[in-house]
Amino acid sequence: MAKTPAAEVEAGGRVVRVSSPDRVIYEETDATPVVTKLMVAQYFIAVEDGLMRALRDRPTALERWPSGFREGMKLATGPQDRNADAFYQKRVPKGAPDYLETATITFPSGRDADEICPTEIAVPVWCAHMGTLTFHPWPVRRDDVNHPDELRIDLDPQPGTTFADVVRVAGVARELLTDLAMTGFVKTSGNRGVHIYVRIEPRWEFVDVRHAAIAFGREMGKRDDGVTVNWWKEERGERIFVDFNQNSRDRTIASAYSLRPKAGAPVSTPMTWEELAGVTDPAEYNLFTVPDRMTDGDPWAGIDDVAHDLTPLLDLWEEQGAVELNYPPDYPKMPGEPPRVQPSKKVAEHWDPQGNRVSE
Repeated sequence: MAKTPAAEVEAGGRVVRVSSPDRVIYEETDATPVVTKLMVAQYFIAVEDGLMRALRDRPTALERWPSGFREGMKLATGPQDRNADAFYQKRVPKGAPDYLETATITFPSGRDADEICPTEIAVPVWCAHMGTLTFHPWPVRRDDVNHPDELRIDLDPQPGTTFADVVRVAGVARELLTDLAMTGFVKTSGNRGVHIYVRIEPRWEFVDVRHAAIAFGREMGKRDDGVTVNWWKEERGERIFVDFNQNSRDRTIASAYSLRPKAGAPVSTPMTWEELAGVTDPAEYNLFTVPDRMTDGDPWAGIDDVAHDLTPLLDLWEEQGAVELNYPPDYPKMPGEPPRVQPSKKVAEHWDPQGNRVSE
């Protein structure tokens, strides 16, 4: 069979080549038809306003699914997943076009890397050509990569909870933001969760923003016993986990308007708080339905209008006792961090008060 020739699409005044345009990226479902690689590129163009608002000038990792998504496929999360079907691209791929710009970021290990920094819609379209479905932008701009300008509240439903539980807890978060005189912007995760973004002044380090997220989650837990900030899964129970570590350096969340690797090509979809309250099935927001929403404008169009002071949440962190929580396992040991061992396996005498292992 002859190979399908590459397609050319116009994106922001540039012509972008898309190879294998007929490759099936998402299979047909009962609710959605087949999605091809060319359709992914065209989708990114259709949501340009919102997608570029989420990505512009931000160092961005790519979640690449070169063969498309199928149930049972695996995303690589480390060197142990050498044979996975998809992977995160944190450095600029070879063959990048000359209009693609970059930003230099520093990982927790201290190593540096040049990461894609989208400045125009042709870049995400070229990324679609490379098999990208999901964009993972850092919460920083390239002119200051060490001071986040976003606080990200990731509401992660645990086994035994429902999307309705997440929506209820999102309402608790909205009330808390109101009490703090902060404006939050909400979106579906594209799966079962909900993400809330708050623009902040880029004056604080990553560790400060992470502490603000912990304080926020702890306060939510006081207001709703269906919320937890417990890092260890065995301690979370059937509650909504506020994943504070998404505010750690080199931890990112799927951007607004990103596609997600789930059947039906779901989208991480920005919406108003009132709209979220009525959502029962987030899968209804997908590659086929989301572009039509853009005719009424992006619900996040005003997200850059105000940048908040993080001080009230940092004061709350101190009032709560400034008790540190665990960092991701690939991080170096951090000051004040508890022992990195499951509570059910911890033997108290094997650990000092600073969380360091005591030699026997």
